[in-house]
Amino acid sequence: MTHPLTILPPSRHLPSPRGLAVAVAALAVGFNLPFGRLAVIFDYPGILRQPPEAILQAFAAGGPSLILTWYAFALAALIFIPVAMAHSLALNRTQTAAPLAIAAAIAGALAGVLQAMGLLRWVMVVPGLAADGDVQGFALLHAFAGVAVGEHLGQLLTALHVALVAAMQRGEGARIVSALGQATAGAITLGAFEGVALSIGVDGAVFGMLAIAGYLGLTLWMLGSARHLLR
Repeated sequence: MTHPLTILPPSRHLPSPRGLAVAVAALAVGFNLPFGRLAVIFDYPGILRQPPEAILQAFAAGGPSLILTWYAFALAALIFIPVAMAHSLALNRTQTAAPLAIAAAIAGALAGVLQAMGLLRWVMVVPGLAADGDVQGFALLHAFAGVAVGEHLGQLLTALHVALVAAMQRGEGARIVSALGQATAGAITLGAFEGVALSIGVDGAVFGMLAIAGYLGLTLWMLGSARHLLR
């Protein structure tokens, strides 16, 4: 009897290795474009630890251009879902890899959904709060949708996805890419606890720096993964 965890989509339903490599590399570069623009026009991510009234004022001053940039960032998180799932399932080449592939695909999909939810608050909800000057409402939304959902749960699931895929890469002999993935997963995991640190009165600066380092590592790991797919 076939173990249920070995039942995965036939390879013919997945992108070709070359097509998937292009998608992974394009996303690695693409999600940095709105991130970089937000750093320039909104002082992101540092501004997120400013007082709520300061964040809301800066957002209101950004206008439609800032909102569209946030929307582009959220789209990158949504695109991450099919790319992460395809990447995970493409590495399912042995029976022992099947459970890792399924777990990695689920973690990647959930990570994309949660991070997109957190990012879309800037497009769908924050403009109304900024127009009304509702600082208290923004503070609550920022703590829940931003810190708890997007930054904590979303980052933890992203780290889990990367760690699982990196484990499969190691099994395929891609030791350098795998090691980079594990280091990336570790940094993103630690960075996800910045909100927890702040809630108990601990300086979260180190955690914030680890999160930034983790996402830089994510870019490099995805580029390395694209090269591995081509090989």
